[in-house]
Amino acid sequence: MTERLYYHDSHLTEFHARVVGIAEDAAGRVAVMLDRTAFYPTGGGQPGDTGTLGAARVVECVDEDEAGVRHIIEGTTPQLGARVEGHVDWLRRLDHLQQHTGQHILSQAFIQLFGDAPTRAFRMLERACEIDVDLRDPSNERIEEAVELANRIIWEDRPVRVRHVSAEEAAALPLRKDSAREGNLRIIEIENFDLSPCGGTHAARTGEVGIVAVRSWERAKGLTRVEFIAGGRVLADYRRANHTGRAVAALFSAGRDNALELVARSLEENKTLLRRLRTLEEIAARVEAEELIHTATPGGDAHTHIVTHIFADRDAESLKRLALSIIARPGHIALLGSRDEHTARLVFARAADASGDMNTLLREACTLLDGRGGGRPDLAQGGGTKVENLAGVLQTALSRLVATQ
Repeated sequence: MTERLYYHDSHLTEFHARVVGIAEDAAGRVAVMLDRTAFYPTGGGQPGDTGTLGAARVVECVDEDEAGVRHIIEGTTPQLGARVEGHVDWLRRLDHLQQHTGQHILSQAFIQLFGDAPTRAFRMLERACEIDVDLRDPSNERIEEAVELANRIIWEDRPVRVRHVSAEEAAALPLRKDSAREGNLRIIEIENFDLSPCGGTHAARTGEVGIVAVRSWERAKGLTRVEFIAGGRVLADYRRANHTGRAVAALFSAGRDNALELVARSLEENKTLLRRLRTLEEIAARVEAEELIHTATPGGDAHTHIVTHIFADRDAESLKRLALSIIARPGHIALLGSRDEHTARLVFARAADASGDMNTLLREACTLLDGRGGGRPDLAQGGGTKVENLAGVLQTALSRLVATQ
């Protein structure tokens, strides 16, 4: 069994220990067992520590329960029985204890403010953390109220203590949640605020957490999923957000605090311009359609006229708009294509009184383009990546269409 030094001191980053086991994990990596360790293994929603063990790098720590902590290393493997020096990466440990203590404070804030609102799950991710709270009627106001209380507790710099109690003693305590473990329990106490069984690493005082901020929240599986950050992550997040805000404001030659209003105004103006653009595109499509109709190929009967044309860098929506303008003429069929460096696009359409299954014809054409598409018998669209085949594909489609009429 490994003596877990982090249980007693989350700020311990240097220690000496004896190697009591060496093995390989399922991936062939070297795994070292020690008689004592300050390395926290992954568990309870918190990632494990990294650092060094002698001349080796500790890249992962795995909790083997009663067997102890397995240290996955890269580099020089220590000898069995050797005495080694361990160093825990402090900045990673600091980040984790800020997030984990912040979670305790925020979870208790929800309970103090809204009664029966327990945290059902906690996840510490790379950039943010998540808690799933059983909170009825969540709202921005309720979430922010919990954040305000949590930060008040943080800034009061209350002591955070570790207590080891028996199961009988734990049963008499007002714990925020029950423990899945039996026997003696490790309790994290935030003075006059929270009592919770936990095996993770924590701050010595709430002030060490610095600050808690909620990035977003949503309803998920009947719970309220709150994405939050604490400590140094809040500063990093602010820097990213501030950089984005300043960059957006610079596009408008304005101050950061004026950017939101200017962006909203720009979006509204853009909607108006898009509506005008669509109207002009429809007019242009009708004019262009008239020009293309003069180049139409006679179909298999005197009534049918087929327009084929290939455009450069024209999107599918523009092709479709032009095709619809062409088939507004009775007896007309449009076989239109467009290509850019990587993609070929097709739109096949026919007037109501013209014959031919555009869906079948287009599917066959897309196969030759190494792509796919489909639609209705009177209108279909698709494309593919074999741009070099586009001209031949349209010619083949035209020939098959004429042959069936």
